[in-house]
Parts: sequence; C-alpha cells; structure tokens
Amino acid sequence: METKILILPGFGNSGAKHWQSQWERTGPNFIRVQQRDWNKPDCAEWVRTLDRAIGELANPPVLVAHSLACLVVVRWAVHPTKRIKGALLVAPPDPEGPNFPPMAIGFASIPQVRLDFPSIVIASSNDPYGSLEYARRCAVSWGSRFINIGDCGHINDDSGLGNWPEGMAQLESIIKQNQSVCV
Repeated sequence: METKILILPGFGNSGAKHWQSQWERTGPNFIRVQQRDWNKPDCAEWVRTLDRAIGELANPPVLVAHSLACLVVVRWAVHPTKRIKGALLVAPPDPEGPNFPPMAIGFASIPQVRLDFPSIVIASSNDPYGSLEYARRCAVSWGSRFINIGDCGHINDDSGLGNWPEGMAQLESIIKQNQSVCV
C-alpha cells in the first residue's frame, strides 16, 4: 500500500510551475484538494473541505500544505475526524502580518496546539508573508521539526525551486518515520 499525499495549496492555488503542482504530476498518489474559492478563502470552509478529502481515503494520508493551507491543517488538527500520517507545512503565513490577504476570512488566532502527528515546518528567511521567527514559533507550538531553507521568498514558483527535491526529501522522511512506527 502506497501512502496517498494530499496536496493543499494556499491562497490563489498553486500554478503549473509551483513545486506542489510538479509533485502532483509525478503520480496518482499525489491528490490536490480543490477548494471552492481560491481567491476568497474562508478558513472554516477550507477545513471542512480538507476533512472531506481525508475522509474519502481508505488509509491515513500525509498532508503537504503551502502557505494559508498550513493554517488550515492546524485548525483541522484541533478536532480531527480521522487520522493522518503526518504533515509537511511549508511557508506558514502570519495572519497578523502586513501582507496577509485581507479577503481571507477566519484565519486569525491560529491554535497553538501540539499536533498529534509527525510534522515539519519549512520556512524561508525572507518570506514576505511570515517572518522566520513567526514560523519558528509555530513549529515550537505545534511540536514540529523546523527547517530554515535560507532566502527563498515564499517558497513558491517565484522562488525558482523547480520540483524542489530537498522538499521531497523532507516529505519522504515523514513517510519513512511513520512506516517505522507502524506494523
């Protein structure tokens, strides 16, 4: 049984050159969770959509969240209805930051809870949507491993990462970590 990977884009969805889209094209185990409205995100609606997507799978998936979707994963994790194997949380934005999209509803006051699944927070030192210190505080609060990948902006298609093999290696580490504890 191969692990299903749910791709969770952030605000505006991930374009064709985004590493999430490139990963999705690598095979059927990568499944993009489609939100109703990518440009007017409603946190509660996005959490319900994530919950439905997880519920449709026979086995626990790994979540790969970018930006706003990181906050959705954490909000979902407060009251999960099913188990997941882990989460890769890339470039979490600061809802109190000056560049947070004003049309995003319900994302303020992100839960500061320890996640009950393996997780990695990956951040950039020059992300315009969330400082490195903010991402580090999130990782500590969520019980996640923290990785600073240097000056890579918002870790999106503008960052020039291509299919981002270093990120894929971190995803594989979550999958392997989970396989080592499952019988």
